[in-house]
Amino acid sequence: MTSLITRCFAMLSGGATVLALGSAVTGPASAATRPRTAQIPVYSHIVVLIEENHSYSQIIRNPAAPYINSLAGRGALFTDSFGITYPSEPNYLALFAGSTFGLTTDSCPHSFAAANLGSELTAAGLSYSGYSEAMPSQGYEGCFKGEYARKHNPAPDFSNLPHSDNKTFAEFPSCYGSLPTVSFVDPDLIDDMHSASVAMGDTWLKDNIGGYVTWATAHNSLLILTWDTDNKAAGNHIATIFAGAHIKPGRYSEKINHYNVLRTIEQAYRLPYAGASATATPITDVFGG
Repeated sequence: MTSLITRCFAMLSGGATVLALGSAVTGPASAATRPRTAQIPVYSHIVVLIEENHSYSQIIRNPAAPYINSLAGRGALFTDSFGITYPSEPNYLALFAGSTFGLTTDSCPHSFAAANLGSELTAAGLSYSGYSEAMPSQGYEGCFKGEYARKHNPAPDFSNLPHSDNKTFAEFPSCYGSLPTVSFVDPDLIDDMHSASVAMGDTWLKDNIGGYVTWATAHNSLLILTWDTDNKAAGNHIATIFAGAHIKPGRYSEKINHYNVLRTIEQAYRLPYAGASATATPITDVFGG
């Protein structure tokens, strides 16, 4: 009998597709006509995971974060990566929709109708889901529940996304080939380092996402690991790591922020550009490994 793992791994081939200037990719006409000046892999799956409130120097080379530092060693580590502002919530919105929407607090609730990564993917015939740990039910719109905080989950803030895109982390598939095209993963307030230690966050990441990273490397998929902000003591300097297939391991010194990361994902799938991502430079030099 074929094992569950074998069946899961068989769902995707390990081959890469590279998006080049002039290539034909299914998507909105407005996006298809946009010039593309660099090659970015068309990943089968991208998982974006956001940790909380720690500076670059609190994470990189910290012995309390051995798994994260192992990802930095075998992936692409951005040494000059920054959050957009303070506090947390506007940074999640910036990464998801290219705007802080003028927020200067972690207030809740909000409802926006602006373009965002989820709506862009859906319009292109692709898929998106957010997976939030400790959220009590799919489509939940409350601001807090136990260790869940909506301020760290952009999906319910957008009226142009269905409730079904706002999932609990219990729904994160064990067969990684059934993941949507792009996922945002939101650990709870303990496991995202917001209210607990770096060591606890590192262990949660290894235990819950480590299997995906191993699988992704052989199956044309990617993990993007980043932080919302620093600890307000390092100029908002944060760690950002790309780990998975087609990544050239190393340290990369170009200055990036959440808008650059969003632009890179949008460009990979030939999507329109949301908000400030339209003028952000895509990340291209890490690909090709």
